[in-house]
Amino acid sequence: MNTQQTTRNVIRTMPGMETSDGAGVKLRRSIGGGSGGRLDPFLMLDEFGTDNPDDYIAGFPPHPHRGFETVTYMIDGHMRHEDHLGNVGELKSGGVQWMTAGRGVIHSEMPQQESGRMRGFQLWVNLPADEKMQPAAYRDIPAAELVAVDLEDGGRLKLIAGRLEIHGESLAGPINAEPGSMRTDPLFVDLQLPAGGRHRLAVPEGHNAFVYAYEGNPLIGGEPLAAQHAGILGEGSFVDIEAGSDPVRLIVVAGRPLGEPVAQYGPFVMNTREEIEQALEDYRQGRLTD
Repeated sequence: MNTQQTTRNVIRTMPGMETSDGAGVKLRRSIGGGSGGRLDPFLMLDEFGTDNPDDYIAGFPPHPHRGFETVTYMIDGHMRHEDHLGNVGELKSGGVQWMTAGRGVIHSEMPQQESGRMRGFQLWVNLPADEKMQPAAYRDIPAAELVAVDLEDGGRLKLIAGRLEIHGESLAGPINAEPGSMRTDPLFVDLQLPAGGRHRLAVPEGHNAFVYAYEGNPLIGGEPLAAQHAGILGEGSFVDIEAGSDPVRLIVVAGRPLGEPVAQYGPFVMNTREEIEQALEDYRQGRLTD
């Protein structure tokens, strides 16, 4: 058995391109935007971050989804989620909502603040074909339930999904804590390093993975990655991350690829064009969530 560990390096980058979504919320889209395309099983990554309420106040009025999962990580701010079934969730600073749209959900995501900073991410994760039509489900995870670890050099790591061993201790995030509980077996880490800090992060072999820098310009495998860029990582078992003369903050995301065809039309992600047409017809006829 090959036990040699190898480092993952950035093999290409995807800049966060300025765009808007919902009722005019300004954001940056890297994965799933421009010519870079998707990174199986990840369909899209949006970063939102502003002190100007005009950039977010209109929010995301009711809209549908089918066939994938959305992960909303709210670093700063407060948004309320409501769906057509009457479910309500409060997403506050440091919290996460992991929503499985499954066969269908119609929901809204609206700011609960009129001023101040709103900052965070939304990640879309594909579902395998045989799980796309499952009932919708939610995990609302307040900041206190995330696994947070202080690193030796003054850095800090938050584990949202996946499993890691740090300081000789096995840690599991609140999502997919048990091996095999999710086909994509995601890893989602928020990492903060002080100036000069460094960290070697284990990433499951065989997973597709990327790093997104949202504060500062980290070195990934010794090479610089610009802020507001996603760095797609090559194969390997770990990634070396280092801060230069300034602190950095970034997310590291990895998942087991599904290797299935993807047919997407806006908020519907299926495997075939016929399934997309069925989703559109179900939505028009009010059967999306039946």
